[in-house]
Amino acid sequence: MNGRQPVEVATPSGTRAVDGRTARSTKTRDAIADALLDLLADGALRPTAKEIAEQAEVSLRSVYVHFDDLEDLFCVAAKRHFARIAPMLTPVPATGPLGERAHALALQRVRLYAKAGAVGRATRLHAEFSPTLARILRDARALSRTDLERVFAQELRDLDDGRSANTVAVLDVLTSADAWQTLRERHDLSVEAALHCVVDSIVLHLRAANA
Repeated sequence: MNGRQPVEVATPSGTRAVDGRTARSTKTRDAIADALLDLLADGALRPTAKEIAEQAEVSLRSVYVHFDDLEDLFCVAAKRHFARIAPMLTPVPATGPLGERAHALALQRVRLYAKAGAVGRATRLHAEFSPTLARILRDARALSRTDLERVFAQELRDLDDGRSANTVAVLDVLTSADAWQTLRERHDLSVEAALHCVVDSIVLHLRAANA
């Protein structure tokens, strides 16, 4: 030992308190966003600030302290929800038989819709009144079309630009959440039957486009 004493580094006296307040603020903000997601998942597509505060076990004032308004809260909650399901978006193979690719893509979409559930429906509903949510949906739909073009590039490459764009548009409709909801709820099809409908429609349409 050289006999030197450890040097103590002074820190601002308020640092720990500030860090504690920041952590509590983040925890409250997350709790409010999660409360909204829980209410949406339970079927309350238009929960009030009071209902959200009660679900989060915070004061009504806290909701407006941490969020500018309900639109801001919906946007934060939507981003938080979609971040959770992002790991499910592993790329579907773009090679192999058409039927296998169609099945893999449709199955991935079905699982995403099941995970998104009421939160996805509420996002689409509120997007009519929220520019930010509308932008989030537009970005998601653009990614969906890009993925369709990648997965079915083999079938689209020999089509002219106009026919290719029209074909992708139809595929986008066939694999949409609205189409899936219609098959399952309006026509009361089982998951397996509805999935077969989507896959068969994709295959038939792409073959017809290339006929």
